[in-house]
Amino acid sequence: MTTADWYVDFAERQARDVSPTYERLARAVAGDPELLTLLDTVPEPKRQPNLLFGVVQWLAGPVDDYDRFRAFVTSQWARVAAQLRVRATQTNEIGRSALLLPVLAALPQPLALIEVGASAGLNLYPDKYSYRYGDGVLGQSGPLLDCAATGLTPPAALPQVVWRAGIDLNPLDITAPADRDWLEALIWPEHDHRRDRLRQAAAIAAADPPRLIRGDLVDELPALVAEAPGDATRVVFHTSMLYQVPLPRRRAFLALVGSLPVHWVAVEDPEVIEYADLPAPPGDGRHKNVLALDGKPLAWTEGHGRSLSWFGA
Repeated sequence: MTTADWYVDFAERQARDVSPTYERLARAVAGDPELLTLLDTVPEPKRQPNLLFGVVQWLAGPVDDYDRFRAFVTSQWARVAAQLRVRATQTNEIGRSALLLPVLAALPQPLALIEVGASAGLNLYPDKYSYRYGDGVLGQSGPLLDCAATGLTPPAALPQVVWRAGIDLNPLDITAPADRDWLEALIWPEHDHRRDRLRQAAAIAAADPPRLIRGDLVDELPALVAEAPGDATRVVFHTSMLYQVPLPRRRAFLALVGSLPVHWVAVEDPEVIEYADLPAPPGDGRHKNVLALDGKPLAWTEGHGRSLSWFGA
């Protein structure tokens, strides 16, 4: 896939009808040879559309008008490229907790949670949030996470979490203003509700900061699993992060997690974790991830936890 193709795909399958601003930007970048040439000077994973747009927002550049956006990127390219090289899309979207909840709530309680690619660890608090699947609301505190779910009987109770920790190559400190600013810069322009939810979740995490280990997912995971309390159900989970892991380490992680005494919950692109005999995804043309438990696919999910289409047992 060329860089131009990547931006067209992002516009069509992720931003369309979700962020008009990012859809316009992505389509314009895809047709701009000068910007594409600049982007092609950074490593391929760093050309990601929402990483570029997040960096521009973090640098206080404009995203509401393409001409101004383009002028900023070209004139400030050294600064933009430097940030692209050192940053990643650590979105830490807590809406994805609504995708995890039906699986977490159905496992034997209590739980010890380990998140791989944890960013600031905000998805380590699924027991602290409230959820709405259709007409029913579960939970009485924290941000309210809406998820349009089909084929699913919503959970009757929140999970009981007695231990939580995470791993990340570059964990973010939710109590540090600069790290919170980066998380906010990754939120798409029109998504004020996500920004509000992030701030509510940040307050919850700041009151009881998560334990986050800086390091490689393969190197650090066995010791962290061994440290988790043995009288709790140990759960390793990750959401929309494995695409950022180089293929050899990704393969090593998939082999490792299947050998550990844990349940494994994944929400990833089916091109990143391949499953046999997947049913066709809902036919709206949007990008979909697959929710799976212990390698068994259960549902199609949409970005940021907006929807879930259950097909598993």
